[in-house]
Amino acid sequence: MEGLITVIILLVIILMVLASCVKIVPQAQAFVVERLGGYQGTWSVGLHFKVPFIDRVARRVILKEQVVDFAPQPVITKDNVTMRIDTVVFFQITDPKLFAYGVENPIMAIENLTATTLRNIIGDLELDETLTSRETINTRMRASLDIATDPWGIKINRVELKNIIPPAAIQDAMEKQMKAERERREAILIAEGEKKSTILVAEGKKESAILDAEAEKQAAILRAEAQKEKMIREAEGQAEAILRVQQATADGIRMVKEAGADQSVLALKSLEAFERAADGQATKIIIPSDLQGLAGLATAFKEVIK
Repeated sequence: MEGLITVIILLVIILMVLASCVKIVPQAQAFVVERLGGYQGTWSVGLHFKVPFIDRVARRVILKEQVVDFAPQPVITKDNVTMRIDTVVFFQITDPKLFAYGVENPIMAIENLTATTLRNIIGDLELDETLTSRETINTRMRASLDIATDPWGIKINRVELKNIIPPAAIQDAMEKQMKAERERREAILIAEGEKKSTILVAEGKKESAILDAEAEKQAAILRAEAQKEKMIREAEGQAEAILRVQQATADGIRMVKEAGADQSVLALKSLEAFERAADGQATKIIIPSDLQGLAGLATAFKEVIK
């Protein structure tokens, strides 16, 4: 019985040892394997077996991109302004072997390297350049860190300045400067608005004067044209009246001629004319001294109508 228990125990131990020798590497990870203390190889994704008591998984390495947020570091600018800057580093492990054996503490190494690189870059810049050159600082830091961490099997993808914290006195001065700048811009905008308003008012008055003059000109032209039309109509009326009078006279002469008037009719018509003249407003009437003169007048009238 005791022998059976011993066999069972041995089988359980063997199964546990065999199970420990089977390793499954998950996605986006890699295992660094050592054999008798020396580097054996790097296991990628999948099922792997190791030799019991000889091989061991020395390190599990994550191959995904990782983010490290470092605490603010004190730096001094070129114009001797001390400020605090915290950085965010995005990195990815490209070689698990170099990562495992390249440096003792990779994260601490990256933090210290970031701080020294940041101090070197900020030391060449003044305060205003530091505040306005974030993209330049990020690019220079990424290039420097990528070169320095390459022997460690680490690739630096991005470096970002998270916060730039100047001293309190500098912040107060900057706030006063920004306030003065805003007030200056406000004054400029008000002056520009008043200038534009004055210009618009002047242009409006100018346009109004031009329109008034144009309207007066058009009114004068219309009055002249109306006067001209009136004069033309009056002249046409007078011409028409004269034409009608002449036409009536011609018609009367023609009718007398067609009627074959003799000397006595002409004399009678002459007397009727004198009679009508006598009915008028004239105070004096001159008549021939004898009828012979009257007959001569009739003869002359007859000669006219021939």
